[in-house]
Amino acid sequence: MNFLESKILSDGVLKEGNILKVNGFLNHLIDVDIADQMAADFIRRFKGEHITKILTIEASGISIAMVTAFKLHVPMLFAKKTQSLNVDGEVYAADAYSFTHKTNNHIFVSSKYLSPDDKVLIIDDFLANGQALKALINIVEQAGAKVVGCGIAIEKGFQEGGALVRGLGYRVESIAIIDEMDYATQTIKFREQN
Repeated sequence: MNFLESKILSDGVLKEGNILKVNGFLNHLIDVDIADQMAADFIRRFKGEHITKILTIEASGISIAMVTAFKLHVPMLFAKKTQSLNVDGEVYAADAYSFTHKTNNHIFVSSKYLSPDDKVLIIDDFLANGQALKALINIVEQAGAKVVGCGIAIEKGFQEGGALVRGLGYRVESIAIIDEMDYATQTIKFREQN
């Protein structure tokens, strides 16, 4: 069992409807030691990829992406969910359905921050149905940049997202992959990984 799986078992909360709350260390209150360990794990897994930029989506992926970018000494960029007056000019945009919030988000990134020279590592906190990840990949491809991989903190392996994105030919590395969650018994089964 790895550090994140242990933290999920000790501090995660299972809710009905295949919801795993990790607000106490990842999505609301940030455990900086866990974020640091996740960043180190992503760097180890994607070693040699010559990453020039980290991309995530607001808001929960930002903490992990920021620590990873800091350790790699590369910029971190996040896709915004709302248009504001301080984002001007051309944007790359895509739609992403949120499993957690049951809403469709129109996400965007200013075109001045992604270029065809970029080698992008996408980082996110959860992978469930894969729609947010597909939208981020779409944005990178609109820029003509290269997706070197996708680093995910927690993947719900019993949902189609991981298989979907891997099936499109993208490398997805998840620190914790949950194969089964049972609210009634409050049990979680993780997939064995190397």
